[in-house]
Formats: sequence, C-alpha cells, structure tokens
Amino acid sequence: MAFALFCAPSFLPAQSKLFIPMDLKQTDHLKSYGVAFWVLEHNGEVDWLLNYRGGSFMCEYSDVVARECRIRGVHFEPLSAAEASVIFAEVQRDNNNMDVVRLEKAPRIAVYVPPNFKPWDDAVTLALEYAEIKYTKVWDEEVLSGKLADYDWLHLHHEDFTGQYGKFYANFRTASWYVEQQMLYEREAKRLGFKKVSEEKKAVARAIKDFVANGGFMFAMCSATDSYDIALAAENVDICDVMFDGDSPDPNAQKKLDFTKTLAFENFILDMNPLRYEYSDIDIPTSDPPPFRDQNTDYFTLFEFSAKYDPVPTMLTQDHVSIIKGFMGQTTAFRKSTIKRTVITLAEREGTEEVKYIHGNFGRGTFTWYAGHDPEDYQHAVGDPPTDLTLHKNSPGYRLILNNVLFPAAKKKQQKT
Repeated sequence: MAFALFCAPSFLPAQSKLFIPMDLKQTDHLKSYGVAFWVLEHNGEVDWLLNYRGGSFMCEYSDVVARECRIRGVHFEPLSAAEASVIFAEVQRDNNNMDVVRLEKAPRIAVYVPPNFKPWDDAVTLALEYAEIKYTKVWDEEVLSGKLADYDWLHLHHEDFTGQYGKFYANFRTASWYVEQQMLYEREAKRLGFKKVSEEKKAVARAIKDFVANGGFMFAMCSATDSYDIALAAENVDICDVMFDGDSPDPNAQKKLDFTKTLAFENFILDMNPLRYEYSDIDIPTSDPPPFRDQNTDYFTLFEFSAKYDPVPTMLTQDHVSIIKGFMGQTTAFRKSTIKRTVITLAEREGTEEVKYIHGNFGRGTFTWYAGHDPEDYQHAVGDPPTDLTLHKNSPGYRLILNNVLFPAAKKKQQKT
C-alpha cells in the first residue's frame, strides 16, 4: 500500500528523505530514472532538483524505496529533515540557477511501433527496458481509432511517415525483411481503408498531431522526426516514386509543400531520388555515402537555460556533463536554417549548422526531437547487434531520452519547500 511504502521507519527522524544524486557519484544514472518512475507508480512524489548535482532526485525515505535502489544498483543517500532543508534552501536561492519541480504522477507511456518490432531496434525502447519503465505498444489502428487519448507520452519508433519504407530501396529491396515489411504495411493500409501506405501514414501523422494539440507529449528520434514533418507538409501532394506506391510522384511536389502544417521545420528541399538514403536537406550531414567524421572529435553541446524561468528546457537538458559525444543515424542532425524560429534548440554541434536536440509547443502539448539513432553506437547499421546498456549505465546521451520520460510528470512548485 502507498502509506506503508512511504511511511518513514521509526529509527529515522520524521520527514527524512531519500536522495538520489545524479552527478558522477551515481553508479547507474539510467536506472535512477526507473526508480523515480517506480516511486510515482506507487503513489509517491519525487522532487527533481534541477541543476543540482546533475539533476538529482529526492523523495520521502522508506525502507522499501531504499531496497529498490539497492536491487537496481542505484546509489542513494538517506538524509535527515534538516539536511534536506539545507539542499532545498540552496536550490531555491535567487542567485542560483537551480530550482525544484515536483513529479506527481507516472505518465502513461505509449511507443508507436510496427508488429515486428524488437526492443533493441530503437534507443528509446532500449532505455525504457533497461530502466524498467513500463510502456504500451501502439500502431496505426490504435492511433487512427483515437487510442492515443489514453496516454500522456508517445514515442515514435524509427518510422518513415512519408511511405517510402525508410528509403532502403537501393540497398535492401531484395532483402526478406524489406519485402515482408512492404507487404505488411500494404496489407495494413488496405485493411484500414487506404489505397496507399503513404496516404495511411499521412493520416497517422495528422492523428499524432492532434494528440499533441490536445495536450500530449511527443518524443521522436532519427528519421521519425524529419519524415514526420515532411508527411505533414506533403498532406496534399504525392512525393513517393512508383516503387513505393505504384505511381509516379507529382513533378511539382516541392512547390506544393505546405510548411504551415509542420511542427518544427520549414523551407526544406525534398530529396525525391528513390535510390538515395535521404528524405530532404533537413538532415546534415547527408547519409549516403556515409561522410567521414572523426568519432573522437564528434561532440555536441547542451544549452544552459534558466531553471527558475525556463523549467521545461532545463528539465530536458539535465545531465552530469554538458558536452556529449555525437552519434549518427539516417537523420544525424537537423540543419539549423530549416528549423522554425518558434522551436527551441536544446543542443548543437558548436561551430556548425548541426542541431542535435530541439523542443517546441503545439496547441496544449509539446514535441521533443533528438537526432541520431543510438547514443552509444556511433554508426549503427541494419543488422547490428543491440547495445548492451549494462555497459553504459552512466550514458549522458541516453539520459536525455529519459529526461523526456519523466517530463510529463513534472509540476512547477509554486511555493518553497
């Protein structure tokens, strides 16, 4: 029961706290998010101490929570009420770029994935599985039938919302997995009443947009970001070549794009060559052929925001380092000149046009997009083995993903603790 779980044991002072540091002292940063989520699931509350020791967590002490930390290998420190008060006072001083947000309720999480999905195909589901955070799988039927209203947070698996099957045609059109995927998608589109996969995916993209407008939190990585916005811009124009949808694309497709319908990008130029592994010039650098990049010098930098006045981007950028090693993907980074002015840049590769991490508002909801495929697999290729997160417990790149998972649970505190 919730009361038994969070009632402090008699040998500790009343109102004692359990503190989970998120700086370099933490033994497992990723599972720390799972502990915070677990507390919320059991009707507890968690204080997220923004910019304090890497964005640490604090909750009411109980032996049950302490045991859960030990089981998961998460470092924690029991604090007296007086010690916790000192921390709260420091965090909330006016001259500190720190603050407190209270996490109150575990968000209901959905991951948009096809039926043949494997958890290791996607960095977000890898992170959720490792952190032991529960999620529900949804696909086109659930989205189009309004089931997203049952969830707070939606992650988009590495989907191609343009209906071009990831633009893998040149290299993989005879591979069994590609042929099976195309048949699966075509059957699903027909079953749901659409003549083309591209038209069905556009309808799915619009339904997800409605989910965000109604207050949902949407997160996406890699090609699920730019292909999503391209699908919105191309709502009324055919951009797919014959091998994808059975007929030729509109020769005037570029001129007919409607950038007012997109969430993040505008004025981009489509790449309509079906033999190129690219959707548009949003992606930088191009994915084919893979450009030479020195993995040892490829880093991106997190922006610093005011915790007291800009709590949302501050939450999304909590980490124990500010400079993070880069990683590639079909969409490796976003070209700065194609990003709408209303969108917040959270991280970029300094001195370049490459933006790695963005956030924006739409209606009553938000979207956060993170470029690249896997923060701990520099150049992930089709068929590569899954990343073993037991080897990357303190991954700064994966922490950015998990910031987004907790973000919907946060409520800005109006009064000092």
